[in-house]
Amino acid sequence: MNILYRDNSIVVCIKPAGVLSTDEEGGMPSLLRAALGTDCVRSVHRLDRVVSGVMVYALTPASASELSRQIREDGFGKEYLAVIHWRPREPRGTFRDLLARDPVERKTYVAKEPGKGVQEAILDYETLASAQGMSLMKITLRTGRTHQIRAQFSARALPLVGDKKYSRYPDECPIALWSHHISFTHPETGERMEFSHNPPEIYPWTEFN
Repeated sequence: MNILYRDNSIVVCIKPAGVLSTDEEGGMPSLLRAALGTDCVRSVHRLDRVVSGVMVYALTPASASELSRQIREDGFGKEYLAVIHWRPREPRGTFRDLLARDPVERKTYVAKEPGKGVQEAILDYETLASAQGMSLMKITLRTGRTHQIRAQFSARALPLVGDKKYSRYPDECPIALWSHHISFTHPETGERMEFSHNPPEIYPWTEFN
């Protein structure tokens, strides 16, 4: 377990790919309870099972409530790194879409008009580098919809490298999406906290070292 920070209220760690971020059998909360020797570990935000990177978990009910409030009220910052096929027409910009969820296929797609279950999705992106027909992107989420980054980029024919669900490219690597940076106000001290961690030294990240 890669722990970046821990005190009596929170724990910041790296969620590995393939592990659920939510409180289910074998999920991060149960793994953290075993690793930390504590009964109270509560999830306040999510990462897709296949996605890795920085997450924070609450160690008290009060901390969970306060962090959840910050997420609802836009006091919680989330920044991702991704490697996509090709590159956007503009080096930086904003994607704003209406997203709907297909519960049968368990996929998110861009909807043409409002409707039941359709939600607005907004993200800001910046192209950091391009190489070998791929681009390294910095992505800041303004909303937190299921599979938002994957669906919005795929809808523009810019699928993430290694994304087996939203891309037709036969990439033989894990999905190149990484929770790189989170920021929030400490639920007890009121101090602004920021944590970052770089992706692993594997393809396709190594194409941009």
